[in-house]
Amino acid sequence: MLAKALLIWILLVVVAVLNGGVRTAFLAPRFGELGGHVISTAILCGVIFVVAWWTIPWLGPRGVRQALLIGTVWMVLTVAFEFLAGHYLFGPSWARLLAGYNLLHGRVWIVVPLATLLAPARAFSRRRAA
Repeated sequence: MLAKALLIWILLVVVAVLNGGVRTAFLAPRFGELGGHVISTAILCGVIFVVAWWTIPWLGPRGVRQALLIGTVWMVLTVAFEFLAGHYLFGPSWARLLAGYNLLHGRVWIVVPLATLLAPARAFSRRRAA
């Protein structure tokens, strides 16, 4: 199950990087940097929930706890990727990366790791209830 979760997470990283490109190329010029950030974050969270919905049967958790385990793995990998690859590959300073979590300045990025954590459990529960 965790190997499959890793494969899905890699897909999510590709989508997140593409989403960042769309934000930079299209959203920020049209809506401003902060507006582009908020819209991009909302889009990425929506995609995370859709991917979880589509893939949760293939991932095959036996219960909500296992689905939360998948989400925990996704979230830890996401935050690690953001800070390690973000800093060492893409160059932003540690302070700039941390600033993305500052809700007081309108930065809503923290919603992405939270969505990543909760999406598999939500998808599992909704599919089981359907």
